[in-house]
Amino acid sequence: MQKAIGMIEFKTVASGITAADLMVKTAAVELLEAQVVCPGKYIALIAGDLSAVNAAVASARRYGAENLIGDFVLGNPDASIFPAIYGTSEIGKVSALGILETYDAASIIVAADIAAKTAIVSLIELRIAKGMCGKSYLLLTGEVAACTAAIEKAREAIKENGMYLDSSVIANPDPKLWQTIV
Repeated sequence: MQKAIGMIEFKTVASGITAADLMVKTAAVELLEAQVVCPGKYIALIAGDLSAVNAAVASARRYGAENLIGDFVLGNPDASIFPAIYGTSEIGKVSALGILETYDAASIIVAADIAAKTAIVSLIELRIAKGMCGKSYLLLTGEVAACTAAIEKAREAIKENGMYLDSSVIANPDPKLWQTIV
C-alpha cells in the first residue's frame, strides 16, 4: 500500500475533473478513483508518497476553492479502509455494530481511519456518496466498548468541520438485521 492517500470532493463535475487532472500533473501520484457521485458531485482519490499527495491536493484546493466541498490527506492510512470501500472486508464474530454518517465523502474516510486506529474494530463498509444524495456512512464491528470508543473519537474529529450527521452503536445486532448488511 502507498504511504499516503488524499481526496478532493467538488460541487461540480467540471471542477472535479479539472482538479483531478491537475493533481496527477502536479506530483507523482496514482489516481485510485475519480468519479461522479450523488448528487452530481465529483471525487478523486489519490495515493503516493506523503509529500506528493500533499502537493497534489494543495494544487487542487488552490485551483477550485469556490467549488471545493472537502479534501484530506492521510499519511499511513489504516489498511482496512480499502477493503471497506470496495466491499471485500472479512467479518468475524459480531458483538456490536457501529454506524457513523456524514454529509460528505471526504469526512467519512477520515472518520474511518480515526475509528480503525482508535480501538480494535473491523471496518465493514464505507459507502461514499453513492445513492445517498451526497451523504456517506461507515459500518464497523467489534466489542461494544471498542465500537463506542471508535465511533465517539471519529465523531468528535469530524464534528469540527460541520460534516457530522449521525451515529449509533448497536449491541448484539439481530441476525435478521445483520443478514441485510453483509
